[in-house]
Amino acid sequence: MSTYSEVLSQAQSLTHQEQQQLLEVLSALMRDRATPHIQGSSEKLPRKNLKRWRGFLPKRVDALEFQLQLRAEWDD
Repeated sequence: MSTYSEVLSQAQSLTHQEQQQLLEVLSALMRDRATPHIQGSSEKLPRKNLKRWRGFLPKRVDALEFQLQLRAEWDD
């Protein structure tokens, strides 16, 4: 198996186009390795049971209505 130094030396001897191709392949390899880890970690998060907080959580607020109310308060 090649060492990091050997691989780097070999990469430096490639043409600019070959280096670009190598970079694209390595980037894709890293993305593929990272993607399953990210997807898997989100699935492992516990689901929040919001039913037990019913009556304690504030109702949903319309963003535009809230903004208009704030502006009206500023004008007073």
